Amino acid sequence: MASDAAIEKLKEALRRLPGVGPRTAGRMAFHLLERDREGGQLLAEALTAAVSGVTHCERCNNFSEATLCRICSSGKRDEALLCVVETPADLDTIEQAGAFTGYYFVLMGHLSPLDGVGPDQLGFDRLVAVIGKSTTKEVILGTNLTVEGQATADYLTDLLQDKSVTISRLARGVPAGGELEYMDANTLTQAFSDRRTLNSGQKSSS
Repeated sequence: MASDAAIEKLKEALRRLPGVGPRTAGRMAFHLLERDREGGQLLAEALTAAVSGVTHCERCNNFSEATLCRICSSGKRDEALLCVVETPADLDTIEQAGAFTGYYFVLMGHLSPLDGVGPDQLGFDRLVAVIGKSTTKEVILGTNLTVEGQATADYLTDLLQDKSVTISRLARGVPAGGELEYMDANTLTQAFSDRRTLNSGQKSSS
């Protein structure tokens, strides 16, 4: 009986993962118990270490085991640039692309009044404090292109309006390798709105 209880408890624990339903949780649990008990032990140890040892970076609010995370303590980033993202996963995606050399601030979510998530829950005051203590010249709003992400970006734009920083938003539009005939109306509209000039339109006098 105790063994059955342990299995059910394992299934319930696995169901806490996003996108994992009862059947998937069951398959995961039985796989670990039948074929990979060593892997299960490693997973348990890694989870225990992460839950007990990982906290938040004092500067960027990203997950970190130290007071300052690897990026904030590197001393090799562009201090003039600060990119605001919703989640640690967003930060990882940008880092893997190698397209940004500045610092970050992780909100750990987005504004969602229906879910009880407001400015206080996202720690906007910490963001303002970080900007005030740094030499940031441009704040890049990298929130997701969703209704909630846009609402968060709009709120931050108003919040930072009186600060001595340039506020920008990540460009949106046709993705690299994309074909126009497959683009939805919103993507095309945004692409036209965010279009950039390739020349000045002036003919050479020579």
